[in-house]
Amino acid sequence: MSEINPLLQKFDHPPFSKLKTDHFKPAFEKSLKEARTEIESIVLNSDSPTYKNTIETLEFSGNQLGRIASIFFNLNSAETNPEIQKLAQEISPLLSEFNNDLLLNTDLFEKIKHVFDNKSTHDYSEEQLMLLEKIYKNFTRNGANLDKEKQARLREIDKLLSLTSLKFGENVLAETNNFQLHISDESELEGIPDTVKESAKELAKEKGKEGYILTLDFPTFIPVMKFGKNRGLRKQMFLGFGSKAFKDNEFNNEENVLDIVKLRLERAQLLGFESHADFVLQERMAKSIDNVEIFLDDILEKALPAAEKEIEELKTFALECDGIRDFQKWDKAYYTEKLKQKTFDLDEETLKPYFELNQVIDGMFEITSKLFNLSFKKDETIDVYHKDVITYKVFEDDKYLATLYADFHPRAGKRDGAWMTTYKDQFNHDGLEERPQVSIVCNFSKPTKKKPSLLTFNEVTTLFHEFGHALHAMNAKTTYPSLSGASVYWDFVELPSQLMENWCYEKEALELFAKHYETNEVIPQDFITKIKKSSNFMEGLQTTRQVSFGKLDMAWHAIKNTESIDDVKAHESKAFKSTELLPEVNENCMSTAFGHIFQGGYSSGYYSYKWAEVLDADAFELFKEKGIFDKSTALKYKENILQKGGTIEPMKLYKKFRGKEPDPRALLKRAGLITD
Repeated sequence: MSEINPLLQKFDHPPFSKLKTDHFKPAFEKSLKEARTEIESIVLNSDSPTYKNTIETLEFSGNQLGRIASIFFNLNSAETNPEIQKLAQEISPLLSEFNNDLLLNTDLFEKIKHVFDNKSTHDYSEEQLMLLEKIYKNFTRNGANLDKEKQARLREIDKLLSLTSLKFGENVLAETNNFQLHISDESELEGIPDTVKESAKELAKEKGKEGYILTLDFPTFIPVMKFGKNRGLRKQMFLGFGSKAFKDNEFNNEENVLDIVKLRLERAQLLGFESHADFVLQERMAKSIDNVEIFLDDILEKALPAAEKEIEELKTFALECDGIRDFQKWDKAYYTEKLKQKTFDLDEETLKPYFELNQVIDGMFEITSKLFNLSFKKDETIDVYHKDVITYKVFEDDKYLATLYADFHPRAGKRDGAWMTTYKDQFNHDGLEERPQVSIVCNFSKPTKKKPSLLTFNEVTTLFHEFGHALHAMNAKTTYPSLSGASVYWDFVELPSQLMENWCYEKEALELFAKHYETNEVIPQDFITKIKKSSNFMEGLQTTRQVSFGKLDMAWHAIKNTESIDDVKAHESKAFKSTELLPEVNENCMSTAFGHIFQGGYSSGYYSYKWAEVLDADAFELFKEKGIFDKSTALKYKENILQKGGTIEPMKLYKKFRGKEPDPRALLKRAGLITD
């Protein structure tokens, strides 16, 4: 008797504990076949095409396929292994082929076009019109109007892109895992926090070695760069991090970067756009390359003079402290932290005992409860993919709203960084409302035998950021899954996440969760004052850095031909020229590990972090004006932003919430880059 495949049974929450890697391939094959049959039924329907029998039927097709794909690709990010990575290389082309078969189905497109062309004769809701337009554009923007020869090339490009992006990510993960710096002498670790040393010691012990092993995981890398007195050690770590996938080995990503850029450009030009950025920005609030470049340059104009002044301040400080005459990139974080401590008498390590992970989570939930009447109940009966994952049932006024998965600590099978994702989106269909299953994934220090997981203030804001994305998904109240939650324009998607970070700086909010993990003492008022004052410390440098990443993204994707680009590092250096304030490091290259734009969804969209900062600074001004826990402001925000997803054009939603368009000066004022 053959084994039952849990992915092919009816399930609500993913059946993680029953899953084996070899369940995925047959599950994908069967669900792909079912999805094709569902599409075929639309095409073969002899009735005249209508919104219901064409648009809605298409929207709700392939549900099982979507769920299996979400489980598989989330595991490939958060709990991967060589078998899953190998399978991803087999599965991705199958999904690309299915997607192309769908979007290049002439008969299906004719039916969609019929509904689209006759929309003025029907009284569709705003959400229905948005879905119709989204589906119609999805087809035209993916080759529905191309001739057969060009469609065949488009299929080939999409298949190659999916495989190359996967390989890019695998190489970065391999390079991160392969770096292990073994330190025998504890004196080399002077200045590095005890919690980091304890983790490094435990890792060495696991590997059967004496001493300490330092890795490139953020909870190790960042404290070493900020606090490690040993300049040579900082340099080794900096070069290890910055040279990921740029070394002369099997994990080098230079060719993958060039291939992705060339394929994206060819794809855009096949579809009638001059560049990949032109193609992407047609569906963004920014609309055009010119608008993005003007936006970035306007911010840079305010930030760069401040950044130049700040870097000179750091150089002078390093010379005074330690006689450093050749200030380098691996010195920046260390002397920034030292100068911050001196200026504000505030030490990151002094703050950490007030930010024990579980207390921060409880405080974050309490803030959310005050704002949106949500409650979070831990539920250990929900299946998880790793023992570190915590699960909650989320309720709104005692009615079930969503399930939240939280995965907080680094491990070998998990990629760097932090992200929000979903295992099921919210939607309404046939009178039944499906509530979402949402996951936040971070990489915070693990508890050690001596101490719990204590967060840096930056990690606290990271947690609130991802939780802001989760709130967007959990509060969704739409009809269609593809318009639900965070399914919005990419330069609008960061508003809920970045807005949530603002509560981390407010006294009323901090007092709810910032309590010393040993004494339960509430964080002292002078610490809160210092946190607020120091929030703009070196803001010129921080802003210039973010703008430089946006410029690098556009340098790769706004180009109209790639003939002259054969050197990844040279192209990157040219993009960074206007923002580079310290000597170049030849061994390092950001592009080869820039997962946001070469593996994630941020190609031609990295500017959106700053774009959304304008929105969040302006939005939080209203909360400051009315009170940071003001129920009526929170309700307006929930009803107009969190619940609406992508059902209405984002600027309309923003104006419904705020009563006006955002004021860009709000960001510059908050950053301390302008005073009035």
